[in-house]
Amino acid sequence: MKLSEIKEVLKTVNTVNFQLADGTFVPEHFHVTEVGEITKNFIDCGGTVRKETVVNFQLWNANDYEHRLKPQKLAHIIELSENILNIADNEIEVEYQSETIGKYDLDFNGNNFVLVSKNTACLASDNCGIPKEKKQLSDLQTAAACCSPNSGCC
Repeated sequence: MKLSEIKEVLKTVNTVNFQLADGTFVPEHFHVTEVGEITKNFIDCGGTVRKETVVNFQLWNANDYEHRLKPQKLAHIIELSENILNIADNEIEVEYQSETIGKYDLDFNGNNFVLVSKNTACLASDNCGIPKEKKQLSDLQTAAACCSPNSGCC
C-alpha cells in the first residue's frame, strides 16, 4: 500500500485497526511512534547496485490503555511527515515489535489494515549460482493431458 492509498482509506474509516497475518490484532491502544522515509542503497549478490525507498511506520504497544488513535490523527501525522520531511508517495513498510522488530508490508481488507509478512529473496537469481528448479518431462506431459480440451477440467 502506498502512502496516498492509506490517506484515502483514512478518510473513509472510523477506527484504525492493524491486523496481523494470523488474524490477531495489534492492541487498540498502540501508538504510531514514527513516520519517516527509509532509503536502502545496496549491492545484490550478482553485483547489481540497487536502491529502495519506503515510507516507514513504527507501531508501539504502550501501556497507555486509554489511548485510541483516530483516523484524523494518523492523517495529520502523515501530513506533517510529508511537509516537514518531504516524504514521497512510496510503499509503506510497518515495523512492529514481536520477539524482535518485525517488518511488514501494509494492505487494507475493507475493514482493517493488515500487516503482511515480508520474505527475503535472491534478487540476482540469474547470477548467484542457485540452481533453477528443473521440471521432469513426464510432469509436463501429465499436466498437458489434464488440461486438454476433452479432459473435463475446464
